[in-house]
Amino acid sequence: MNLWMWLLVSCALAYAWKLLGYLIPASALRDPRMSRIAGTMTIGLLASLTILNTVASGQALALDARLGALAAAGVALLFRAPFLVVVIAGAAAAAGLRMLGWS
Repeated sequence: MNLWMWLLVSCALAYAWKLLGYLIPASALRDPRMSRIAGTMTIGLLASLTILNTVASGQALALDARLGALAAAGVALLFRAPFLVVVIAGAAAAAGLRMLGWS
């Protein structure tokens, strides 16, 4: 199958998954376990996307300044810094590492 066929299949599957969500009874959604599972899945998905965008370049592994930026942002989060400070720390770390030649 070519790329466009895979794209159409993934769109159809995503739409079917969304439609399936409407078939879940409201009583199941009120269960505290369901809220916990949904929250955990969201965190896991966002973490995996962050790591993927940090260390991947196309289909190759890239260890560059983005990894240092993620580490700096993680340290800022450990110190419970506000979101803007976390973003600035990550950007400053990436800029500094790139100035040092680690791109």
